Amino acid sequence: MMRAAFSAQISFAPFHATRNLFVAGGILLLAACANTLPARGTADLATVIARATGEVAILDTSTRQFTGIVDGLGDLSHASIVYSRDGRFAFVFGRDGGLTKVDIIKHEVVVRTLQAGNSIGGAISQDGRLVAVANYEPGGVRVFDSETLDLVADIPATIGDGPDRSKVIGLVDAPGNRFVFSLWDSGEIWIADFSTDNEPKISRYKDIGTQPYDALITSDGRYYIAGLFGEDGMALLDLWHPENGVRRILDHYGMGEERLPVYKMPHLEGWAIAGKRAFVPAIGRHEVLVIDTENWQQIGRIPVHGQPVFVMAHPDNRHVWVNFSVPDYDTVQIIDTESLAIVGELKPGTGVLHMEFSPRGDQVWLSVRDDNKVVGYNPYTLQPIAELPLPSPSGIFMSDRAGRIGL
Repeated sequence: MMRAAFSAQISFAPFHATRNLFVAGGILLLAACANTLPARGTADLATVIARATGEVAILDTSTRQFTGIVDGLGDLSHASIVYSRDGRFAFVFGRDGGLTKVDIIKHEVVVRTLQAGNSIGGAISQDGRLVAVANYEPGGVRVFDSETLDLVADIPATIGDGPDRSKVIGLVDAPGNRFVFSLWDSGEIWIADFSTDNEPKISRYKDIGTQPYDALITSDGRYYIAGLFGEDGMALLDLWHPENGVRRILDHYGMGEERLPVYKMPHLEGWAIAGKRAFVPAIGRHEVLVIDTENWQQIGRIPVHGQPVFVMAHPDNRHVWVNFSVPDYDTVQIIDTESLAIVGELKPGTGVLHMEFSPRGDQVWLSVRDDNKVVGYNPYTLQPIAELPLPSPSGIFMSDRAGRIGL
């Protein structure tokens, strides 16, 4: 279903009266098509999740306005979005197991399927043919044709050789038409390789650690890193050399130090990698950790306002932006990646859940859930450029993610 947020008017210059009827008819046909679907690209568009109403708003970052809202998307309390390779279609992964293909130009649902009982995100293959969904119930990964959402493969996340299944988390796409994901209950990382056909080759890496809760893939597609909820450290798999298996990194990341109660586990997608440094939210501490990505050793700590959730790098890598969990989630801080100093702070409102930069970094958009608004800023002057109402906004997803690994 679509709720139009605007009405477009398209004008056409009159053509010369002596033109033949064939040309006239062609122009009229083009005009009719244009009125049905305005010709435009998608590079300046984004989608914003309205979690309370099960809707997605389409944001035009050129006009700095919402251009439409698509509803009927189910439970979006922990939703995420990936894009088709042309950026035209958004695939919305709902917590209720819903997978919905949305046309962000027409502002309408193309096709929707309720493919599981409880889901936690998804990914799209490198060639754009396949969309994969990570499921809690039933535990596993289901893979669909991106055109039709017809089921292509069902991969049960079996525990050992028995019938029991594990919850799946941290599903990402990797180069070579592979999907990589972690198994919460059995402490494993799996690779599902679809490079030859729709029958995946599965590689299993066991004993990676206790209860992997989230994961990321580096922007070059080389390293897959799973965070561990049940013990210190993280598990790293080098996808250039998967034959070397999984190794442990950052042994003191997690439970090993006295810390505050954890109000919200930080998202590993929220790691910011700038140059040869990774900026990582510390669990249960008012700190951002600095990691050397050549040896994956910690090289610094930056005191910040609260417990960080997302640490997001500006496209030019000069600064990273940090938001926080309750009770400090009214604040955003900016860190200089060269000096490691805090150089700016914003108070956009209560409940800043997500941040997203425009592709070339001239804008940054923040969802402010408790104040029911989305706010845009100039990231250089820190001045607001737009404030748009939206009920309980959460994730913001720029369409340039269509061309980026792991997003």
